[in-house]
Amino acid sequence: MPIRPILRYPHPGLKTVCAPVTVFDSSLTALAEDLLATMRAAPGVGITAAHIGVFSRVTLLELDKADGVRLYVNPHITWFSTETMDHTEGSVSMPGATDEVTRPRAIRFRYQDAEGAVHEDGAEDFLAICIQHEVDQLDGIFWLQRLSRLKRDRLVKKWEKMQG
Repeated sequence: MPIRPILRYPHPGLKTVCAPVTVFDSSLTALAEDLLATMRAAPGVGITAAHIGVFSRVTLLELDKADGVRLYVNPHITWFSTETMDHTEGSVSMPGATDEVTRPRAIRFRYQDAEGAVHEDGAEDFLAICIQHEVDQLDGIFWLQRLSRLKRDRLVKKWEKMQG
């Protein structure tokens, strides 16, 4: 479980649309283990394979230790609620930079597990926000794109200052 280097904003890989996983074998399990070690070291509550330069539709969440690790392979959101909520978001690719994002409060989604079995599930509140955030990343949409131009420009300037 090596800790992998994380792509930093504005790396072009963060705009890459990830390819579906078609092979469910030990290399996928190894990738999930590396993602978990990398996310915990970052630290973060979610990470995608794209964050470490592997452009496959794999994401992992660990909202808290008691809840455990959730691995989603080829996740796809099938329904969004009309009710929204605001939440402060950030990224392991842009540590220390956060802002408030508005997203649907609830979702339904389909994904595969490490063995390739298909599952359908629903999520609301923080879990729904996290899944939407990570699926966006798999679709090549970095979270900053969910901000107004003014908020995005201000945050990018702050980030650039933080980088020296």
